[in-house]
Amino acid sequence: MSRTTGRFLIIDYNLSRVDDVRHMSAYARERHGTDVTLIRADPSAVDAEICDEVIDLDPLSPDFVEAAERILGPRRAEFRAGVVFSDNAVQSGAVLLERLGLRIDSAELAGGAFCKHEYRLSEAAHHKLLAAQRLLVPDFVTVDSREGLADFARSHPDGFVVKPTKEGNNRGVVVVRPGDSLDAAFAEVGPYLEGGVICEELLPYRREYSFDGLGQVSFVTEKVSATGRYPVEVAQILPARLNHAERSAVERAGRQVNWLVGQVDGPFHNEIRLSDDASGTAVVEPNRRPAGMKIWSLARWVYGIDFYHRWVDAAFGLTAGSALPEPLCSAATVMLGVRTDRSFAPADVSPGATPFEDAVAATAAAHGLLPHELAVKEFAWLSPARRDLHATARDNADFAAQGCVVLTAPGADMSEVVSTLRATWSDVLDASTGRGTRSEALRAAPAAAPAAPLDPTTMMEAAR
Repeated sequence: MSRTTGRFLIIDYNLSRVDDVRHMSAYARERHGTDVTLIRADPSAVDAEICDEVIDLDPLSPDFVEAAERILGPRRAEFRAGVVFSDNAVQSGAVLLERLGLRIDSAELAGGAFCKHEYRLSEAAHHKLLAAQRLLVPDFVTVDSREGLADFARSHPDGFVVKPTKEGNNRGVVVVRPGDSLDAAFAEVGPYLEGGVICEELLPYRREYSFDGLGQVSFVTEKVSATGRYPVEVAQILPARLNHAERSAVERAGRQVNWLVGQVDGPFHNEIRLSDDASGTAVVEPNRRPAGMKIWSLARWVYGIDFYHRWVDAAFGLTAGSALPEPLCSAATVMLGVRTDRSFAPADVSPGATPFEDAVAATAAAHGLLPHELAVKEFAWLSPARRDLHATARDNADFAAQGCVVLTAPGADMSEVVSTLRATWSDVLDASTGRGTRSEALRAAPAAAPAAPLDPTTMMEAAR
């Protein structure tokens, strides 16, 4: 397409999403003929490479909107479309786009998709309507002292969750159960007190999913989380294994969340708990941004749809249908940790070693899969730097790596594959860093029981 005047504005992003920003920038240029302007704090040389213009402003700054409007206001006519790509900018960025006259979901309600306390207040204000839809609104309170934590503990003797109100990636989230030290729990959230800390009653439902998508197009992702003190996400599986009633319940809750946070045309990633009998739901948290852990990449492999392209198109006012095709496969993102608390850097891995590929191959063999039936799609170390990692990860950055796989074997269960892969990875990583042998690692892959065939109706429901 020939070059035309105009700019596409991207407001902020988390560093882990740099490849997504590169992907969107290239599409905006190719499909819509625009240059790309990026606003974020302390932009890097990479930002200058992937965008045509970079503006150094912090969306969390109290004067962000005014400062950005002083720069961009006189150039308002240049900007044809824009998106907000981070939690930090979800409200201030939406206000800026509104002032520039660009298409964006509600700025007034966007705060609920960033501040967990603000979202719970919104739920509480509509608790009768939500209860009528079988959505549980948990008891909650903000705390700023150890005494406040103790007060909430006394009124919730079966346990509760304490977490920062404005942090992502499961940072600072601690489950406090009977007998746990309140002093230790308060110390863990201490660094987040300035930004706000909230206590919530434990949600009574064990199964967790995310309601993901863009505009009216949605899909449900199955979340695999660690049990215990740190409820860290260890895998995401698509399509979620749900029957019609279960999927309907998650979808109903997810749509209600979108109403509360003002989502209409843009992206969403709402984390939902589901009761075993599918009669009740509860919200962990909402998000008005694309899901993390490569969930939109999983959707591209499973459904053949590039949601990042669709997001750019939606910002320019182009809309797509609301139906998804049937899934082509199942896919998963898996967080890969360490077996014992240790200092780790990718440089520890022997030259030429391919621990993820080896772990996937061993997993395929354990499940009786042909090599092409369990394919590696992506792999990345979370950081090139040396870090102290915990065997029990405390947040989603407390892992060594992240990998994505696609499963095409009929009847194979991705959740069982994920479990085997995570166990096998630990052995293979140890072997590749001199803590074991490769043959020992590959022999350690647990034998898998034959997988029960997936119900085709369930697969089709998950695709709709």
